[in-house]
Amino acid sequence: MMPADIILTNGTIVTMDTSYTVIPNGAIAIKGDSIVAVGPASQIEREYPANEVVDCQGMAILPGLINAHTHVPMTLLRGLADDLRLDVWLMGYMMPTEREFVNPDFVRLGTLLGCAEMIRAGVTTFADMYYFEDSVASATAEAGMRAICSQTILKFPSPDAESYEQSLEACRAFIQKWKGHPLIIPSVAPHAHYTCTAEILRACADLALEFDVPLHIHISETAQEVVDSRNEHNMPVVPWVKKQGILETKVIAAHCVHVDEGEMHTLRHHNAGVAHNPTSNLKLASGIAPVGKMLEIGLNVGIGTDGPASNNDLDMFEETRLAALLAKVATDDPTTLPARQALAMATSMGARALHIDHLTGSLEPGKRADITVVDLNRLHNQPAFNRDPDAIYSRIIYAAKSSDVQHVLCNGAWLMRDQELLTVDPASLIAQANEIAHAIDVFLLAREGDVLSKLLALGELQQEESFEVQVKARIDTPDAIEPLLSRPDVTIVKRSHYRQYDTYFEFEAPEYRLRYREDDFLDEEGNVYNVRTRLTLTDTGKEREFDDAILLSRSRYISAATHPLRFYREYFQPQSERTIVKERQRWHIDYKGLRIYVNVDRLIEPPYEGYFLELKSRTWSLKDAEQKATAISELLEHLGIERSSLIKQEYFDFKPAPSS
Repeated sequence: MMPADIILTNGTIVTMDTSYTVIPNGAIAIKGDSIVAVGPASQIEREYPANEVVDCQGMAILPGLINAHTHVPMTLLRGLADDLRLDVWLMGYMMPTEREFVNPDFVRLGTLLGCAEMIRAGVTTFADMYYFEDSVASATAEAGMRAICSQTILKFPSPDAESYEQSLEACRAFIQKWKGHPLIIPSVAPHAHYTCTAEILRACADLALEFDVPLHIHISETAQEVVDSRNEHNMPVVPWVKKQGILETKVIAAHCVHVDEGEMHTLRHHNAGVAHNPTSNLKLASGIAPVGKMLEIGLNVGIGTDGPASNNDLDMFEETRLAALLAKVATDDPTTLPARQALAMATSMGARALHIDHLTGSLEPGKRADITVVDLNRLHNQPAFNRDPDAIYSRIIYAAKSSDVQHVLCNGAWLMRDQELLTVDPASLIAQANEIAHAIDVFLLAREGDVLSKLLALGELQQEESFEVQVKARIDTPDAIEPLLSRPDVTIVKRSHYRQYDTYFEFEAPEYRLRYREDDFLDEEGNVYNVRTRLTLTDTGKEREFDDAILLSRSRYISAATHPLRFYREYFQPQSERTIVKERQRWHIDYKGLRIYVNVDRLIEPPYEGYFLELKSRTWSLKDAEQKATAISELLEHLGIERSSLIKQEYFDFKPAPSS
C-alpha cells in the first residue's frame, strides 16, 4: 500500500479527462503536490492509507477552475469608472489613475485581494497581465495559487517603465527570476497591436521563444481595433501580429471578439489559445466573441473574467454560465456550448489554451493536485436527477454558485477548508483597499474642474498620448525644399494640400491648451473636397530639446471633433481664445527607413510674409526620438538651413506682425 497525504472521498468526481469520466462515489489520493490515484472511494481508501481523509458526501470534486485572462491587481480599481466606452474608460480613467497610484505595494495588495476572491470562487490558476508583475508573482505564490504572470510591454511610458526598452529588460529579468517556480510561470505581454510597434511585437516574440514561455496579448477586442488595423496595415489584426512572429510563440490571445473564420484557422494552425471574456465584452459593449465557431474549428478556448475594473468580479462560476448562455444566443441554437463543454473551457480546455495542460486542468494521476470541491446540497441545486450522465455538468454550470465552493487545494496544499481561507486574511486586505480607494477619490475629484476631465466627459476620446520630434525654420519660397525632395535617399510617400483653421482655447491652468482644428483639403484647383475636424489637448511646455532647436513635444489627447466650434466654446468656456489660419502643403517622406513629415506653411491669420518649413515625426520612445532628431538635423543640413533661421516657438506663440 502506498501512503497518501490527503484523500478526498465520497464525492462525485468530475475528472474532465479526455473521456469525461465521472465517478459518482469516488475518491482522490494526493501525495505531495500531485494526484496519485483517482477511482471508486472503496478502492482508493483501501489502497492508499492517508494522514487526512476528507468526507465530500453530496459534493462535486472538480479540477480547480482556470481564469484564462485577468488583470488581478485591478481589484483596487473595481467600480472606479463604469458605463463608459472602452477607450474613455481605459485612457481617460484607468491609465491616468494607474500612473498616479500603481507601484509594487499597490500591485501586491490588489493581487492578494484578488487571490482571496478567486480562491473563494474555486479558482486555482489564473493568467495575469499587468505592471510590476514580479509583485503579482510574489503575492500569488504567497497565496498558494498557480498563475501565468505576464509582464506588460507598451510603446509609451507605463507605471513601471519609462520606455519599451526598459519594459523589455525588466521582463527578461522577471522571466529569469521565476522560470522553473512550482506555481509561477513567467510570461511576456505585449499589451496589444495598437499599443505596440512592429519592432516591439517582434522583440516580445523573440523573448518568449528564447525562454520558451507564453506570450499574452489582447487581440481584436473591439471592432474599431480591426478597422484601425486594416487602415494602418492593410490587414486584420491576426495576420498583422503573425507577420511580426507573435504566432510562433505559445500565444494566449485575449478576447478575439472580432476575428473572422480565416483568422480562427490561423490561430488554430499555430496552436494559439483564446481567452473568452464574456462579461467584460458585454459591459464595455465590445461584442460577443464567435465562440461556437472557434470550438467547431478546434481552437482551445478558455474563459477569463478580465480585470475586476471592467467586469467587476472574478467569479468564474458566473463567467462560465454566461459563456454558455451567450453562445446559444449568438448562434440562435440552444445546443451550442453545452454544459460539459463550458466546464471544459473553465478547466481542461482552459489549461490547453494556456499551454499548461501537462500540469493542471483535469483530475488524473500525475497532474498537480489543483482541486475544487463544490457543495451540491444547497437549496438552489436540488433536486438531483441521475438518469442523464451529463446531468452533473448542468448542475455545476447552470445552478451552482461560487458561494457553494467548500474546499480548495492547489499544488496539494489547502487554500480553503470548510470555506475558511487559510493563506490570505481578507479583513486586513479590505481595510487597506478602502484607504487606497479614498485616495483615488480625492485624486479624481481634483480633476473634475480641469479641461481634461471635461474633454473626457464628452466621450470622444480616440487616441492617447502622442509625441512628436519637430523643428521649424523660415524659408523664402516653397521651392526651397526641392533639393530635399529630389534626393535619392528620400522617397515621397504621400502629398497633400489643405487650409487649416486652428482655434486655441486657453484656461486658468496654464500648462494645458485645447486646440480645435479644421482641415479643409484642397484639390489642384484649390477647391475643398474633404473636411476633417479634431480636438487636441497639448502641454504648453516641451518634453526635451535636442540640438539645432529640435523639440520633443507632447499632445496629451487627440479626439475627433463631432460638434461645431460654437459648442466647444460654450462647453469649455475658455478664459481666452485665439485663431490661426494657414495654408499647408505636406509631404510624407521616407528617409533612411524613417517616416518624416515635411510641411510648408503660409500664415494667413495673423499675416506673415514668407514661408515656414516644419520637419516633424511621431515618436514612441526616447531612443526612437533621438534617432529621428538626428535624421531631422541631417535634413536641415541637406537644405543648407542656418541655425539663425530656426524657430523654437509654435505659431501660437508668434507675436502679431506690426501693422503697416
